[in-house]
Amino acid sequence: MAFHLLYLLCFIVLALLLCSTMAQTSKNISLGSSLTAQNDDNSSWPSPSGKFAFGFRQIEKDGFLLAIWFDKIPEKTIVWSANRDSLVPQGSKVELTSGRRFVLNDAKGSQIWSANSSSTGVSYAAMLDTGNFVLANRNSTYLWESFDHPTDTMLPTQSLQQSGKLFARFTVTNYSTGRFIFSLQPDGNLMLYTTNFPQDSANFAYWSVKNTEIGFQVIFNQSGLIYLTSENGTILNTISGNPIATQDFYQRATLDYDGVLRHYVYPKSSSTSEERWPMAWSTSSFIPPNISLSIVEKVGSGGCGFNSLYRVDNTCACPKGYSFIDPNDELKGCKQDFVPQSCNAPADDFDFQKVPNTNFPLLDYEQIQGSEDSCRQSCLEDCFCAVAIFNNASKCFKKGLPFKNAMLDSSDRGTIALVKFRKHNSTSKKKDDSILIIVGSVLLSSLGILNFILPLITYVVVSRMYSRKAVAVPPNYQGMNLKYFTYEELKEATREFKEELGHGASATVFKGVLACDEGKCVAVKILDAKQVRESDLEFNAEVRAIGRTNHRNLVQLLGYCNEEQHRILVYEFMSNGTLASFLFGETRPNWYQRRQIALGIARGLLYLHEECSNQIVHCDIKPQNILLDDSFTARISDFGLAKLLRLDQTRTITGIRGTKGYVAPEWFKNLPITAKVDVYSFGILLLEIICCRKKFDEEAEDQDQIILADWAYDCYKHKKLHLLLEKNDEAIKDVKMMEKYVMIAMWCIQENPSLRPTMKKTIHMLEGTVEVPKPPDQSLTSSILFDTAH
Repeated sequence: MAFHLLYLLCFIVLALLLCSTMAQTSKNISLGSSLTAQNDDNSSWPSPSGKFAFGFRQIEKDGFLLAIWFDKIPEKTIVWSANRDSLVPQGSKVELTSGRRFVLNDAKGSQIWSANSSSTGVSYAAMLDTGNFVLANRNSTYLWESFDHPTDTMLPTQSLQQSGKLFARFTVTNYSTGRFIFSLQPDGNLMLYTTNFPQDSANFAYWSVKNTEIGFQVIFNQSGLIYLTSENGTILNTISGNPIATQDFYQRATLDYDGVLRHYVYPKSSSTSEERWPMAWSTSSFIPPNISLSIVEKVGSGGCGFNSLYRVDNTCACPKGYSFIDPNDELKGCKQDFVPQSCNAPADDFDFQKVPNTNFPLLDYEQIQGSEDSCRQSCLEDCFCAVAIFNNASKCFKKGLPFKNAMLDSSDRGTIALVKFRKHNSTSKKKDDSILIIVGSVLLSSLGILNFILPLITYVVVSRMYSRKAVAVPPNYQGMNLKYFTYEELKEATREFKEELGHGASATVFKGVLACDEGKCVAVKILDAKQVRESDLEFNAEVRAIGRTNHRNLVQLLGYCNEEQHRILVYEFMSNGTLASFLFGETRPNWYQRRQIALGIARGLLYLHEECSNQIVHCDIKPQNILLDDSFTARISDFGLAKLLRLDQTRTITGIRGTKGYVAPEWFKNLPITAKVDVYSFGILLLEIICCRKKFDEEAEDQDQIILADWAYDCYKHKKLHLLLEKNDEAIKDVKMMEKYVMIAMWCIQENPSLRPTMKKTIHMLEGTVEVPKPPDQSLTSSILFDTAH
């Protein structure tokens, strides 16, 4: 009897434990429950621990995604979505109806999506701590689950069955279906392949695993391993071989928009955060190892789009003389910005951009043997030739447009791509006009007295017309993909310069809407007409500096007006204003956003210093000159003080440029100026980003805190960094990462320019790929800068 009582007691305790476990891993959502898309953070259902949430995320203005996301980290990373190809407006509703259906309707009540469960016996829904959203019956049997319908991401405990697929998103910020698929085929082969975009049918397999046994499922287990098994459970292949405990790290495997399947990890607390694993998503492993060597399509554009190049960091770029067809979709490819070579004209106007370690396999139309010079000459004299590939076997392969399948192989030192471009973007229009004028004059000359008068009138009118054009479109802007606007066009676009966005010492910026470009918003910068000579210098500097640049962390110059006394520049409109208003406003941006902004600014500066065709020193890096786009990506602007450096010129001497407080010491000492002056400015700006306070604060209660650079250094030296982060609990929790950022800033503002890192080294330190050494123990130079700087 005692034995039976003990047995019964054990059974009850076990049952209670099981019930407790179930209660901890699910939180039932009853019939009739609903969520409405709105501009706040209340339209979601959290998992029991709050690790995940299900609900609406605003992606664009009045555009919402019904999604699942990591909810305990600053970056609310989306791992699943229902309506990725059709965002819904504010007021849309998802509801678990009393009729036991789970549906998403837009604001007008039209059905956008529904969870097609195999049964009508749905009793409740639940957002689980695994990241799985389920519909269940009264017996807690799952009738539908999001794990069975993945979008671009797998999570620990999730599996991918035969015919299961992950579809990459379209771009970093656009969650709609993209160009790449990860799939376990019905025959058991595991593959990555491109699609016949915009259709989702398979095109080209660029990575695959084939086995003697048939692959049955891909498993992402609790230990952080991702592997392919057979039907009997035998592991056939390991996809990610870096086991990382899920109790210490959030994890996900995502097929990114660029076609790479990456295994990401994120420390759950600062105590598990190390140099290798900072408090951010870090890549644990990825496939394929080098995607630029993997995609060689007979039909299709390749990994980077037609007429594109691969950069070392696996991002896409356009060759000289080309620009992105759509800057928001780099994989769409690049277009020529110059008039193609005529087959009946000399080739003197053309030259080549030499791109090392680069190839464009397939579509060769001719092959010759010889030297690099003979390869150049052959392509130069051939009007069909757009690119020539020369390899270490002295072979030259000629290709026409469009060229594709860009490959970058740093180990292949012998292969170079020679991309043809026009030196000056001259057009045939002027010649054609001249021919028409001559023909007209000859015809008119047969008409008696008009013989003399009309040719004279024609000459005067045409001369004046070309004279006006020469003033409006200066020849030294040719070769840039810029639109010329008349003053009247811009006056109309800005409603007579009604809405001012901001102003500085020599310019005012207004918001405008281009009727000629489907109502696109622009920022119209008018240089001060009272200082025409100075305005001309700044205007020319800004157009030349930014006209040929193209990078996601630079504000794009769209066009200009140079009409009489009017000097106007037309830029992309940045909806989230300046970094200054973002950092120093009433609402403090979160720590993750600030780190991403700092990294974006650093990448933009690296492009200016080392990657664009003309090296550029910006000379005026400060929060007011950093703008934020719709997704709060940092975009460097205001190139009015920029200094161009020739490729063979690393330093120059010039008058002081820039804004007090951000100006490097060498400006005051009349020393040669290099790109390191921007590194110094970036260091001061980085401190402002870390602390969310200005470089100089006269109202600081403690005199030691007035100059931010000095105060930050003292806090670092005396191990009191927490003083920098008052009322910033989020950053205090990540104080180890914050200390690293302060150390990076200290290196950037070293008085000796040779001690400052390059922007490339700075990026590596920010990303955590290199260790940040202890900065020198020396007094800072801020006293030089701030004696009159406020």
